[in-house]
Amino acid sequence: MKEFVVEKAIQDIYPDDFAWCYGCGRLNEDGHHFRTGWQGDKTITIYTPEAKYMGIPGFLYGGLIASLIDCHGSGSAALALHRKNGHEIGDGAIPPRFVTASLNVDFLKPTPQDVALKAIGTIEEIHPKKWKVETEVYAGETLCAKGTVVLVVMPSTFLKKED
Repeated sequence: MKEFVVEKAIQDIYPDDFAWCYGCGRLNEDGHHFRTGWQGDKTITIYTPEAKYMGIPGFLYGGLIASLIDCHGSGSAALALHRKNGHEIGDGAIPPRFVTASLNVDFLKPTPQDVALKAIGTIEEIHPKKWKVETEVYAGETLCAKGTVVLVVMPSTFLKKED
């Protein structure tokens, strides 16, 4: 697998109030810190899991893979809508945030531990406020899982209300 580093990730510019997700929140000390960026017209997240995410000796726990697909999908949709709105990471604009409407994961092969995971996303807009991301998760060159996430723009009811 060609070595790739996500230099500019959408999660790096989420406002602090929305940077706490266990999967992709940069401010969550205990989280995974998934980071999603562009690779051509696809999206990519690279993640090397710690040994504590074992399902059985030598293989990863499936929930971690589902979490990776979920957060990769959310980051991918945010990247796509941010670009559609005329912005790129680092131009000072605040990116949109999404919440998951549905998540479907197909586990194709056991996912080994001690191997960097690569999530590759293909994005489809299905409504101005609803997006679908198809994600493939590779361990090395092996396709281990596929997932589909349908996401909606985060409703304003998720925003903190001041008393």
